[in-house]
Amino acid sequence: MNRTLALLTLATLTIAAPLALTASDDETGFKPLFNGKDMAGWTLRNPNGHHSWTVEPGGVLKNTVEKGAHGTDLVTEKKFWNFTVRYEYMTPENSNSGFYLRGRHELQILGDYKSGQASISGNGSIYNFRAPDKFVTRPAGEWQTVEATIIGNRITVTMNGVKIHDNVECNRATGSEIDDKVTEPGPIFLQGDHGTVSFRNLRIKELP
Repeated sequence: MNRTLALLTLATLTIAAPLALTASDDETGFKPLFNGKDMAGWTLRNPNGHHSWTVEPGGVLKNTVEKGAHGTDLVTEKKFWNFTVRYEYMTPENSNSGFYLRGRHELQILGDYKSGQASISGNGSIYNFRAPDKFVTRPAGEWQTVEATIIGNRITVTMNGVKIHDNVECNRATGSEIDDKVTEPGPIFLQGDHGTVSFRNLRIKELP
């Protein structure tokens, strides 16, 4: 009996070990874009605009914009070319923001859970360019997860564990961009002039 139990335990550990290793390796090469304490490495796109960003407890970067008001965008000081970026975000219902790859290609952030359908300008879209393949938006007040990869002019996005863009070719900027130099490296920028949004666990892995 004891020998059988020991063999079962050993088998369980043998199976679990590779799984644990895989989980550990999952973050290999990723570096934080936000340190959870201050805005080091970031700058306001418009230094004269209303600074609506704050660092909240728990490592949360929050943009607070009251109805009818405007904030300003937050931009990384560093520029990137090929990369995978991971982040979590949360919005109130109907709040509008965006996460820009290279400062030019917007992954739309919109509190549109009640709409129940994907659209070219809805949550998870490559804004005004391509609707997500599936509607996977979570309700207002819940954290949503994103992994986005851009290599050359191709974008792949997984949201809330579901792939919603698969190697989509995007040769143009999508609106409110830093510039239209789509063949050059660019920053990550978080749209701050539209609505309230919170971010956490922002990290990036640069690729060849």
